[in-house]
Amino acid sequence: MKLFYVTLNTAEEAKTISLDLLEHRLAICTNWFPIECAYRWEGEIKQESEFVMIIKTQEQKREDIEKVISKHIDYMNCIMELNVHSINEKYLNWLNAEIPIKQKC
Repeated sequence: MKLFYVTLNTAEEAKTISLDLLEHRLAICTNWFPIECAYRWEGEIKQESEFVMIIKTQEQKREDIEKVISKHIDYMNCIMELNVHSINEKYLNWLNAEIPIKQKC
């Protein structure tokens, strides 16, 4: 199993991308929530609101996930892949049943 941590500008972007990922069987579940962030950009410190989306999926889905995200946004964002070291068996069984490992978008 893999988790992806994705930053987006709006809840609507997160919802649209989530539904697209689910439709293409690239995610078993997605979550999104508002956060505040501060960062350095071109020598200045910026602060703003954004949304984080968490994507729960199989191994080897990064390329297809990035393709789906790029259909919906055209700005630089964070797409971070996180390794999962442990997961409960029932959830893993659901993931394996719903999301084929070798399927392409």
